[in-house]
Amino acid sequence: MSVIAVERIKLLSTRSPWWCMAVAAVLSIGVSALTAGLTSDEAAVSIFDTQNGVQLSQMVMTVMAALAVTTEYRFGTIRTSFQAVPSRTKLLLGKTAVVAGLAALVGLIASFGALGIGMLLAPGADLNVSGSEWRLIAGQGIVYALAAVIAVAVGALLRQSAAAVAILILWPLLVENLVMLIPKVGDDMNRWAPFANASSFINQGQNLGISGGGEGAGSGIEYALSPWGALLYFALFAAVMLGLAVLVTNKRDA
Repeated sequence: MSVIAVERIKLLSTRSPWWCMAVAAVLSIGVSALTAGLTSDEAAVSIFDTQNGVQLSQMVMTVMAALAVTTEYRFGTIRTSFQAVPSRTKLLLGKTAVVAGLAALVGLIASFGALGIGMLLAPGADLNVSGSEWRLIAGQGIVYALAAVIAVAVGALLRQSAAAVAILILWPLLVENLVMLIPKVGDDMNRWAPFANASSFINQGQNLGISGGGEGAGSGIEYALSPWGALLYFALFAAVMLGLAVLVTNKRDA
Protein backbone atom coordinates (compact mmCIF):
# COMPACT_ATOMS: atom_id res chain seq x y z
CA MET A 1 0.00 0.00 0.00
CA SER A 2 1.38 3.43 -0.95
CA VAL A 3 2.26 6.10 1.59
CA ILE A 4 -0.53 8.32 0.27
CA ALA A 5 -3.10 5.55 0.68
CA VAL A 6 -1.93 4.85 4.23
CA GLU A 7 -2.01 8.53 5.16
CA ARG A 8 -5.48 8.92 3.67
CA ILE A 9 -6.82 5.98 5.67
CA LYS A 10 -5.09 7.19 8.81
CA LEU A 11 -6.45 10.72 8.49
CA LEU A 12 -10.02 9.81 7.58
CA SER A 13 -10.33 7.10 10.23
CA THR A 14 -10.71 9.75 12.94
CA ARG A 15 -13.62 12.12 13.48
CA SER A 16 -11.84 15.46 13.72
CA PRO A 17 -10.95 15.80 10.01
CA TRP A 18 -14.54 15.04 9.03
CA TRP A 19 -15.79 17.65 11.49
CA CYS A 20 -13.27 20.20 10.23
CA MET A 21 -14.24 19.63 6.60
CA ALA A 22 -17.95 19.85 7.42
CA VAL A 23 -17.52 23.01 9.47
CA ALA A 24 -15.38 24.60 6.75
CA ALA A 25 -18.01 23.97 4.08
CA VAL A 26 -20.92 25.04 6.29
CA LEU A 27 -19.14 28.24 7.35
CA SER A 28 -18.62 29.44 3.80
CA ILE A 29 -22.08 28.45 2.60
CA GLY A 30 -23.72 29.75 5.78
CA VAL A 31 -22.12 33.20 5.57
CA SER A 32 -23.16 33.43 1.93
CA ALA A 33 -26.71 32.47 2.90
CA LEU A 34 -26.80 35.23 5.50
CA THR A 35 -25.34 37.78 3.08
CA ALA A 36 -27.76 36.96 0.26
CA GLY A 37 -30.77 36.13 2.39
CA LEU A 38 -30.76 39.19 4.63
CA THR A 39 -29.95 41.85 2.05
CA SER A 40 -32.61 44.45 1.27
CA ASP A 41 -31.28 44.91 -2.27
CA GLU A 42 -30.72 41.65 -4.13
CA ALA A 43 -29.27 43.42 -7.15
CA ALA A 44 -26.43 44.77 -5.00
CA VAL A 45 -25.17 41.29 -4.10
CA SER A 46 -21.99 40.51 -6.05
CA ILE A 47 -20.09 37.29 -6.62
CA PHE A 48 -17.44 38.65 -4.26
CA ASP A 49 -20.11 39.04 -1.57
CA THR A 50 -20.98 35.35 -1.78
CA GLN A 51 -17.38 34.51 -0.87
CA ASN A 52 -17.30 36.44 2.42
CA GLY A 53 -16.95 33.26 4.47
CA VAL A 54 -14.17 31.55 2.55
CA GLN A 55 -11.33 32.94 4.66
CA LEU A 56 -12.89 31.56 7.85
CA SER A 57 -13.43 28.27 6.06
CA GLN A 58 -9.81 28.24 4.91
CA MET A 59 -8.60 28.73 8.48
CA VAL A 60 -10.57 25.70 9.62
CA MET A 61 -8.82 23.64 6.96
CA THR A 62 -5.39 24.95 7.96
CA VAL A 63 -6.15 23.90 11.53
CA MET A 64 -7.06 20.42 10.27
CA ALA A 65 -3.84 20.27 8.26
CA ALA A 66 -1.67 21.23 11.21
CA LEU A 67 -3.44 18.78 13.52
CA ALA A 68 -2.80 15.98 11.03
CA VAL A 69 0.85 16.31 12.05
CA THR A 70 0.81 17.58 15.63
CA THR A 71 -1.69 14.97 16.81
CA GLU A 72 0.74 12.22 15.83
CA TYR A 73 3.47 13.85 17.89
CA ARG A 74 1.10 14.37 20.80
CA PHE A 75 0.10 10.71 21.02
CA GLY A 76 3.47 9.31 19.97
CA THR A 77 2.12 7.56 16.88
CA ILE A 78 4.64 9.42 14.74
CA ARG A 79 7.31 6.96 15.92
CA THR A 80 5.26 4.07 14.57
CA SER A 81 4.80 5.95 11.30
CA PHE A 82 8.55 6.52 10.99
CA GLN A 83 9.19 2.82 11.63
CA ALA A 84 6.66 1.81 8.98
CA VAL A 85 8.04 4.32 6.47
CA PRO A 86 11.78 4.76 7.11
CA SER A 87 11.97 7.70 4.71
CA ARG A 88 10.70 10.64 6.72
CA THR A 89 10.72 12.78 3.61
CA LYS A 90 8.42 10.37 1.82
CA LEU A 91 6.12 10.17 4.83
CA LEU A 92 5.80 13.93 5.25
CA LEU A 93 5.28 14.49 1.52
CA GLY A 94 2.62 11.78 1.44
CA LYS A 95 0.81 13.33 4.39
CA THR A 96 1.05 16.75 2.74
CA ALA A 97 -0.38 15.44 -0.53
CA VAL A 98 -3.39 13.92 1.23
CA VAL A 99 -4.13 16.98 3.34
CA ALA A 100 -3.63 19.41 0.45
CA GLY A 101 -5.88 17.34 -1.80
CA LEU A 102 -8.67 17.30 0.78
CA ALA A 103 -8.22 21.03 1.38
CA ALA A 104 -8.50 21.74 -2.35
CA LEU A 105 -11.70 19.68 -2.56
CA VAL A 106 -13.26 21.44 0.43
CA GLY A 107 -12.18 24.81 -0.97
CA LEU A 108 -14.06 24.13 -4.20
CA ILE A 109 -17.11 22.86 -2.33
CA ALA A 110 -17.04 25.94 -0.10
CA SER A 111 -16.69 28.46 -2.94
CA PHE A 112 -19.09 26.89 -5.42
CA GLY A 113 -21.53 26.05 -2.64
CA ALA A 114 -21.45 29.65 -1.43
CA LEU A 115 -22.07 30.88 -4.96
CA GLY A 116 -24.92 28.42 -5.41
CA ILE A 117 -26.70 29.41 -2.22
CA GLY A 118 -26.25 33.06 -3.20
CA MET A 119 -27.95 32.40 -6.53
CA LEU A 120 -30.77 30.59 -4.74
CA LEU A 121 -31.44 33.24 -2.09
CA ALA A 122 -30.78 36.32 -4.24
CA PRO A 123 -32.24 35.47 -7.66
CA GLY A 124 -32.29 39.15 -8.57
CA ALA A 125 -28.51 39.46 -8.33
CA ASP A 126 -26.16 39.15 -11.29
CA LEU A 127 -24.12 36.15 -10.18
CA ASN A 128 -23.13 34.78 -13.57
CA VAL A 129 -19.43 33.95 -13.40
CA SER A 130 -17.15 35.29 -16.13
CA GLY A 131 -13.58 36.44 -16.67
CA SER A 132 -11.53 37.00 -13.53
CA GLU A 133 -14.48 35.88 -11.41
CA TRP A 134 -13.56 32.30 -12.23
CA ARG A 135 -10.30 32.92 -10.40
CA LEU A 136 -12.27 34.12 -7.38
CA ILE A 137 -14.37 30.94 -7.33
CA ALA A 138 -12.22 28.12 -8.73
CA GLY A 139 -9.00 29.63 -7.40
CA GLN A 140 -10.08 28.93 -3.84
CA GLY A 141 -9.18 25.27 -4.30
CA ILE A 142 -5.58 26.19 -5.15
CA VAL A 143 -5.28 28.64 -2.26
CA TYR A 144 -6.78 26.17 0.22
CA ALA A 145 -4.31 23.50 -0.91
CA LEU A 146 -1.26 25.76 -0.61
CA ALA A 147 -2.43 27.05 2.77
CA ALA A 148 -2.72 23.43 3.90
CA VAL A 149 0.87 22.78 2.77
CA ILE A 150 2.03 25.70 4.92
CA ALA A 151 -0.03 24.38 7.83
CA VAL A 152 1.53 20.91 7.59
CA ALA A 153 4.97 22.53 7.56
CA VAL A 154 4.17 24.66 10.61
CA GLY A 155 2.82 21.61 12.41
CA ALA A 156 5.93 19.59 11.61
CA LEU A 157 8.24 22.40 12.71
CA LEU A 158 6.47 23.17 16.01
CA ARG A 159 5.02 19.72 16.84
CA GLN A 160 2.61 21.35 19.31
CA SER A 161 -1.06 21.77 18.39
CA ALA A 162 -1.77 24.94 20.36
CA ALA A 163 1.27 26.80 19.05
CA ALA A 164 0.69 25.72 15.46
CA VAL A 165 -3.00 26.64 15.50
CA ALA A 166 -2.31 30.01 17.13
CA ILE A 167 0.28 30.93 14.50
CA LEU A 168 -1.88 29.80 11.59
CA ILE A 169 -4.83 31.88 12.79
CA LEU A 170 -2.97 34.99 13.95
CA TRP A 171 -0.54 35.10 11.03
CA PRO A 172 -2.99 35.98 8.21
CA LEU A 173 -5.55 37.76 10.39
CA LEU A 174 -3.34 39.86 12.64
CA VAL A 175 0.38 39.77 11.94
CA GLU A 176 0.24 40.56 8.21
CA ASN A 177 -2.07 43.49 8.93
CA LEU A 178 -0.09 44.80 11.88
CA VAL A 179 3.07 45.15 9.81
CA MET A 180 1.32 47.94 7.90
CA LEU A 181 1.64 50.06 11.05
CA ILE A 182 5.43 50.09 10.72
CA PRO A 183 6.41 53.55 9.45
CA LYS A 184 7.69 53.87 5.86
CA VAL A 185 8.11 50.15 5.12
CA GLY A 186 4.90 48.68 6.56
CA ASP A 187 2.81 48.85 3.39
CA ASP A 188 5.58 47.30 1.29
CA MET A 189 6.07 44.51 3.82
CA ASN A 190 2.36 43.76 3.75
CA ARG A 191 2.28 43.59 -0.05
CA TRP A 192 4.96 40.90 0.05
CA ALA A 193 3.38 38.90 2.89
CA PRO A 194 2.46 35.36 1.78
CA PHE A 195 -1.23 35.31 2.65
CA ALA A 196 -1.64 38.86 1.33
CA ASN A 197 -0.44 37.53 -2.02
CA ALA A 198 -2.88 34.64 -1.81
CA SER A 199 -5.63 37.23 -1.39
CA SER A 200 -4.12 39.24 -4.23
CA PHE A 201 -4.43 36.23 -6.55
CA ILE A 202 -8.09 35.86 -5.61
CA ASN A 203 -9.14 39.51 -5.36
CA GLN A 204 -7.45 41.30 -8.25
CA GLY A 205 -9.99 42.31 -10.88
CA GLN A 206 -13.00 41.65 -8.65
CA ASN A 207 -15.87 43.92 -7.71
CA LEU A 208 -14.90 44.49 -4.09
CA GLY A 209 -18.00 46.52 -3.43
CA ILE A 210 -16.08 49.73 -2.83
CA SER A 211 -17.48 52.02 -5.57
CA GLY A 212 -18.03 50.09 -8.70
CA GLY A 213 -16.54 47.01 -10.23
CA GLY A 214 -13.55 46.20 -12.31
CA GLU A 215 -9.92 45.71 -11.46
CA GLY A 216 -9.06 47.68 -8.35
CA ALA A 217 -12.05 49.92 -8.94
CA GLY A 218 -12.19 52.50 -6.22
CA SER A 219 -10.28 50.28 -3.85
CA GLY A 220 -6.97 52.11 -3.80
CA ILE A 221 -5.28 48.75 -3.37
CA GLU A 222 -1.77 48.44 -4.78
CA TYR A 223 -0.70 44.90 -5.61
CA ALA A 224 2.95 43.90 -5.75
CA LEU A 225 2.44 41.23 -8.41
CA SER A 226 0.00 40.16 -11.09
CA PRO A 227 -2.63 37.59 -10.01
CA TRP A 228 -0.67 34.60 -11.29
CA GLY A 229 2.60 36.09 -10.09
CA ALA A 230 1.06 36.40 -6.63
CA LEU A 231 -0.04 32.76 -6.76
CA LEU A 232 3.46 31.67 -7.80
CA TYR A 233 4.92 33.68 -4.91
CA PHE A 234 2.52 32.02 -2.45
CA ALA A 235 3.33 28.58 -3.90
CA LEU A 236 7.08 29.21 -3.60
CA PHE A 237 6.63 30.27 0.01
CA ALA A 238 4.67 27.07 0.70
CA ALA A 239 7.41 25.02 -0.98
CA VAL A 240 10.13 26.69 1.09
CA MET A 241 8.19 26.09 4.30
CA LEU A 242 7.64 22.44 3.41
CA GLY A 243 11.29 22.01 2.46
CA LEU A 244 12.35 23.46 5.81
CA ALA A 245 9.93 21.14 7.60
CA VAL A 246 11.34 18.11 5.76
CA LEU A 247 14.89 19.15 6.61
CA VAL A 248 14.13 19.66 10.31
CA THR A 249 12.06 16.45 10.54
CA ASN A 250 14.94 14.43 9.12
CA LYS A 251 17.48 15.91 11.52
CA ARG A 252 15.78 15.72 14.89
CA ASP A 253 14.44 12.88 17.00
CA ALA A 254 10.76 11.98 16.89
